[in-house]
Amino acid sequence: MKFLLEVTIDGEALAKDPAGELGRILRYWAGNVRHYALEPGDGADIYDSDYQEVGRWRIEGTGE
Repeated sequence: MKFLLEVTIDGEALAKDPAGELGRILRYWAGNVRHYALEPGDGADIYDSDYQEVGRWRIEGTGE
């Protein structure tokens, strides 16, 4: 399986402080993944601190 996290950093919050905002996103999802089974097909949208969608994480099987 693969854990894939994709974040677009052209959004306003990420443009202001890319390292700080990306760090916040990574800390949030590091703590939040325990709420998922982490099986192929699991995933969720990712939002910045302005609640704008900036990406998605997902679990893929090895054959994908």
